[in-house]
Amino acid sequence: MSPRRVPVSRRDRPAKPALSREGMVAVALRVMREEGLERLTMRRLAAELDTGPASLYVYVRNTAELHGAILDELVAGLEQPAGGPWQERLVGLLTAYSDLLFAHPGLARSVLTLRPSGPHYLRLIDTLLGLLLAGGLPERQAAWGVDILLQQATATAAEQTGRDESADADAEEQDLAVAVAEARPDEYPHLARVRDEILSGTGEQRRRWAFETLIDGLGPTREG
Repeated sequence: MSPRRVPVSRRDRPAKPALSREGMVAVALRVMREEGLERLTMRRLAAELDTGPASLYVYVRNTAELHGAILDELVAGLEQPAGGPWQERLVGLLTAYSDLLFAHPGLARSVLTLRPSGPHYLRLIDTLLGLLLAGGLPERQAAWGVDILLQQATATAAEQTGRDESADADAEEQDLAVAVAEARPDEYPHLARVRDEILSGTGEQRRRWAFETLIDGLGPTREG
């Protein structure tokens, strides 16, 4: 006769850590850093937390809100602008924000369709507003300008990271350079005139120039 199995009480198992929004976001951030945002599904996150996917919807409405929460945690680590002219501090903060998104390609694309509202992201908006207002911009120009500047930073990161992941990106870049170099002045007079400049500059130089140009254009305009 086989020995009688001794029942094991479920109470002997280690208790699972209590689920919380903060803990869930921390694990989601780890998975994204290790495997990329594309692998971060609700099912994958639930498995990491030893729970069911339905339990996660107590803390976030959908995947988009989870992405927004991850962004909010990342933004919390942005270095605040130090001394110097307000324009330089503004460009520095926007460049740091775009660098943050460059480091997380999937998130950069997702943020394009998000309307983040976490406390750290609101602090970012507040800081940008403060710099624009310190520069003497009217309140409407400052308020609307923040949206344009953040959109520029986000779109640039999403575009570049998308190209970085494309197998044909280098070939496409080379094709454009050759096409510009071979453009005939009689057919493309303006392109031929600036051919040495059209692809010049580093990515960071061009990003900073874009921010500076947008900031310069945020002065008083006719009220709409």
